[in-house]
Amino acid sequence: MKKTAVVLLVLIALFSCKKKQEEFVIEDSEPHRPIVDFGFHYDDFNVHYDTIQSQDTFEKILKKQNLNGKKVSEIIKIVKDSFPTSVRFKRPYVCLRSKDKYNKLQYLIYQPNRLDYYLIDLTDSIVGFKKSRPLTFKVRTVAGELTGPLTKTLKSMNIDPTLSGRLTKVFAWSIDFFKSKKGDKFALSFTERYINDTIYDGVDSLRAAFFEYKGEKIYAFPFAQERNGKVDYYDENGKALKNFFLKAPLKFVNITSRFSKNRFHPVQLKWKAHKGTDYAAPTGTPIMSTAAGIVEQAGYTAGNGNFVKVKHDKTYSTQYLHMSRILVRRGQRVKQGETIGKVGSTGLATGPHVCYRFWKNGVQVDALQLKLPNSQAMEGRNLPRYKEQIRPLKRELDSVTDLKFKK
Repeated sequence: MKKTAVVLLVLIALFSCKKKQEEFVIEDSEPHRPIVDFGFHYDDFNVHYDTIQSQDTFEKILKKQNLNGKKVSEIIKIVKDSFPTSVRFKRPYVCLRSKDKYNKLQYLIYQPNRLDYYLIDLTDSIVGFKKSRPLTFKVRTVAGELTGPLTKTLKSMNIDPTLSGRLTKVFAWSIDFFKSKKGDKFALSFTERYINDTIYDGVDSLRAAFFEYKGEKIYAFPFAQERNGKVDYYDENGKALKNFFLKAPLKFVNITSRFSKNRFHPVQLKWKAHKGTDYAAPTGTPIMSTAAGIVEQAGYTAGNGNFVKVKHDKTYSTQYLHMSRILVRRGQRVKQGETIGKVGSTGLATGPHVCYRFWKNGVQVDALQLKLPNSQAMEGRNLPRYKEQIRPLKRELDSVTDLKFKK
């Protein structure tokens, strides 16, 4: 009787386990998602992915595809005008082969970059051409506040940090980002590029922005005064953001000594006028011309060290002292923002810095106190069109800011 009971219990347990197992079987219902790229359904081919090796040439790649020398020469001759003469190391290429016993090469696709590709069609006659993947553009409008350097703040918001370079250029004449404070609010509207609607390809354009600086909102909107003309950035009232002069000759500003009628000289150890502004920076830091002009002097003196003086027009000149290297020559024309030398400590200097001097009508003045001219002002006839264009953009920035920081 005991043996019978044991057998029954084992059978019941086995049956229960089987039932439980059947109840918890989950079938894979995920549908197959075919790959479509370069206009081809990959399910229709045997697909082989590869990358360019260091010694590869276009001819070597073709010979790897079981093509005889005569066929390879024929292909090269036909597509030579539409295919690059050389291939780039570690760039990808794809071979699409027939799904039969012959596994014959039908298409060869080479990608020199993420957007463009070269395609050789061997299905009928031999054809080669260059194409580009479809691009789509998506608008992002965001608001935030500085949590540290602008680049790190953008990165923490999942925004391409390279956008910070574009922003600092736009606001270079009105904001010193070195003096920006944590908690300063900002809003940005920009477009991003996507390849095949899915592959991120960077920031395409800045549509609008504002930054809080010293308690004030400074807006920036792009606008071309003439059709197909140069685009400049203006504030909400149509005032140009770009000045005739940059605010400083260095990208990152650290003022160690200001313009003064009486300052104790750290090398000469006596009180005397300091007719410039000292910006400290590591040796080798690029020094920029703050405005376009012609190099009036480039040389060396015991006090100035290596220096460059640039004449901008009949009114204004600037001078840059204590360089470790001079990168321009006398009579050379330079652009605004162009590197003219490197920071050093030549001449009478206790450490690496650039002494920036400014002349107006032949008299040295304090550049930080001077009201400098703007770039091309907004013409009155364009102001209504500009105001109409920026109205929805400003509303967009203000709305996303209110939404982000509403209490």
